[in-house]
Amino acid sequence: MTNRQYPCFIGGKPETPNLDLEVRDKADGSLFARVPLVGPEEIERAIEAAHRAAPAMRALRPYERRDLLQACVAKIEERKDEWAKVLCAEVGKPIKDARVEVQRLLETFRYAAGEAIRMGGELLNLELGPRSRGYRGLTQRVPRGPLAFITPFNFPFNLIAHKVAPALATGCPFVLKPASLTPVSALLIGQVLEEIALPPGAFSILPCRGAEAMPIVTDERLKLLSFTGSAAVGWHLKKEAGKKVVHLELGGNAACIVCEDTDLDQASDRIIVGAFYQSGQSCISVQRILVQEKVYTRLRDLLITKAKALVLGDPKQEETFLGPLITEDDAKRLESWIQSAVKEGAQLLCGGHRSGSYLDATLLDGVPKEHPLVADEAFGPVAVLDSFGDFEEALEKTNDSRFGLQAGLFTNNLQQGLKAFDTLEVGGVVLGDIPSWRVDHMPYGGVKDSGLGREGLRYAMEEMTEMRLLVIRES
Repeated sequence: MTNRQYPCFIGGKPETPNLDLEVRDKADGSLFARVPLVGPEEIERAIEAAHRAAPAMRALRPYERRDLLQACVAKIEERKDEWAKVLCAEVGKPIKDARVEVQRLLETFRYAAGEAIRMGGELLNLELGPRSRGYRGLTQRVPRGPLAFITPFNFPFNLIAHKVAPALATGCPFVLKPASLTPVSALLIGQVLEEIALPPGAFSILPCRGAEAMPIVTDERLKLLSFTGSAAVGWHLKKEAGKKVVHLELGGNAACIVCEDTDLDQASDRIIVGAFYQSGQSCISVQRILVQEKVYTRLRDLLITKAKALVLGDPKQEETFLGPLITEDDAKRLESWIQSAVKEGAQLLCGGHRSGSYLDATLLDGVPKEHPLVADEAFGPVAVLDSFGDFEEALEKTNDSRFGLQAGLFTNNLQQGLKAFDTLEVGGVVLGDIPSWRVDHMPYGGVKDSGLGREGLRYAMEEMTEMRLLVIRES
């Protein structure tokens, strides 16, 4: 599987203008693949193709959209083992997790196929007084038109599916820029889309540098920008996007609250997964662990023992839990954050050792709240512990963040769960589990610096469409 070549897609057709972008195996740095690196001319052709494809895409009937999505599912099923191996190489994702992501990709397309035939409108009663007697109203959702997508490296199959599948379900053409570190996953999806008889020009997949991609952000022919990535980049792109609708799925430093009445063995098992699966490279990774004082020492010791037992190594091996970070620079950044936290008085409970792009599962306590490991997004296998007295303090500490994506809460007290639901400034509260939990049809997104809008098929489809009203006056 080394040194393969993949074309990009412009207006639904494969093209190889060059093979200038090298994709490295994240485990050992070897050359994995070469793909095109497109420039302004290719991007302009892609935008124009999407613009021209909009009427034909809009004309697709709901059952036709459903059938296209189901065709995608059938073709992906045939290649899911191959795709998991690609994901393992280009992301460095442990092979067991890679298989899970490909399965989630399939589920996301299946959910979208169902939603394609369920999106409807509403009958409005307009007869609210004598003036409106004899009037009735109908609404329907209509496609916005061509869409712009920019996706990150960490879940390159499923996060792309969360944009592409609802676009197909609503009848919107699109231009997609995948992460330069992990473009092959996107291009494999492009191979499937090429085979399912979409209208000409309906999609483009363009590996390119960030600066080169600005036309898909600014061009008014594209009616919505959906970006998943860092907060700094996302908010900058929003400023540049002009009149188009902007949907941002950004970062977080998710908190998980553990109350004294919960099962600590179960909670510690789940927190270990939330903090360290995929080496913590998830925007809803458990980063802040808030533990009630009475059980703090016991939970801390459980977490240390379980973190030390995690297998770090070659992501291609079945027993591996922790693979490499996406780049060595990211591992070095986290290593420096850990070292600076210790210098400022934090206690390193376990981990902290780096070898190349690999970093051990790391836990700390006593980290100052202004430190980046608490205040910013770590995006790696590092979590910090803190204690709280009463439940109000736990809620206050959770909200003391510029982010607000999801939060987890372990408690057997339903009233506390409801209070957290009412009080926490986040897009989602997960009661009885980690903030990292997600099913792909649920509304997913954040507040504050964590973004705007919601993904999860039906919710993304609402943002990719506009409401249109018909008023009928009876004779």
